[in-house]
Amino acid sequence: MQQSASPIRGDNASGAARRDGGILGVLSSYRTEVAIAIAIILIEIVVGVLVPSALTWGNVADIAQAAAPLVITSFGVLLVVITGGIDLSVGSVFSLSGMITGLAMVNDYGAVVSTIAGICVGLAFGAINGLLVTFIGLAPFVVTLITYAVAGSLAFIVTQGHSLPISDPDFYLLNDGTLVPGVPNFVLYCIILLVLEESILRKLVAGRWIYAIGSSSNAALLLGVPVREIRFSVYVVSGLLASFASVLSVSYISNAEATAGSAIMLQSIAAVVIGGASLFGGTGSAIGALLGALMITVIQNGVNLIGINSFWQGSVTGLVILVAVLVDRITKARR
Repeated sequence: MQQSASPIRGDNASGAARRDGGILGVLSSYRTEVAIAIAIILIEIVVGVLVPSALTWGNVADIAQAAAPLVITSFGVLLVVITGGIDLSVGSVFSLSGMITGLAMVNDYGAVVSTIAGICVGLAFGAINGLLVTFIGLAPFVVTLITYAVAGSLAFIVTQGHSLPISDPDFYLLNDGTLVPGVPNFVLYCIILLVLEESILRKLVAGRWIYAIGSSSNAALLLGVPVREIRFSVYVVSGLLASFASVLSVSYISNAEATAGSAIMLQSIAAVVIGGASLFGGTGSAIGALLGALMITVIQNGVNLIGINSFWQGSVTGLVILVAVLVDRITKARR
């Protein structure tokens, strides 16, 4: 468990920015994130040398589109991890939300109602996770493993495992439309969520509480932090964002599948760990989660372009997680 109080990270970052001046100060407070960004660029350059088409705008756009659901899901998982918890249910919630959305669409409920229905699935499972963890006192691993199994089962039951093709141009625009000219909606959603979450974590009292709980929940409780309420809230947000990401994914591919979220759970946890969050709680940033998700997507894209067997993707992701965890442990040992 963290010994230093991470909730003051935002103050430290701001102070460093003022002392060092402007951009250098900001970069100093985001050292981990800068290193990840450099690694992503280097990986893309290496892949580009091997496969020149990797550096085209079209491929970059494909990477952004593929990363969007993972980025959004990772934002929710990050909050849970910072508080010292874990959410293993996001993959199954992703799948079930997509199936409920697709089921509503094929039954002509329209884009708005179908979207709300899918998001409500995430809210419900997030609330269940939060209640069982914070008010009943069950272990997060056990609780979210149970809801992972339940949601995953229901994703197959609602349509007997059949995929649901969707042909509604209005629903497609939810993901690929342009509320802001020149900016695809999926990019806009990621930017809005990034700014919102990073601002909450670094600037607001609620963000300090989230870090404080992850550093030491007992100490946070003694300081008057509403520990149970905050923990409940982050699980609800995690479920909400997993379902929202699923709705966007269904909108983009115009198809709902019961296995759509099978890789999201591992990838989202990997993204936040790669991005600098500790599985022991107390550290992490939204920018890091975004970059972690991008790194995973860039690696997967590179594996596909180079022609390596896709079955190796899981091994590569696992190795990246291992390296990130080892770096985290080494960093802690030096403190």
